[in-house]
Amino acid sequence: MSEKKTRPTPIAEALRSFLREKGLDSRVERAQVLVEWASLVGPQIASVTSPRQVTEDGTLFVGVKNHGWMNELTMMERPLLAKINAVAGRDPIKKIRWELQR
Repeated sequence: MSEKKTRPTPIAEALRSFLREKGLDSRVERAQVLVEWASLVGPQIASVTSPRQVTEDGTLFVGVKNHGWMNELTMMERPLLAKINAVAGRDPIKKIRWELQR
């Protein structure tokens, strides 16, 4: 009766392993930009926008409160993409699609 005692697997490790096995880890990593949006773009832009989704091809969809901000953000897309993609180890966001919030 010499059963070997094993240490329980931490939940974070078990979840990471499950996501990797199911091929979902890259989707979860891509979606992380939605959680980090406010810290990536700053409080002023975050207050007038709402990140919605990231597609498999690297397109980020973001809702914007009004046309004025939509025009401004369209002109700021390159520097915003640079900030977003500065996070190492993540598939890059290739473009941002700005959508007027209703």
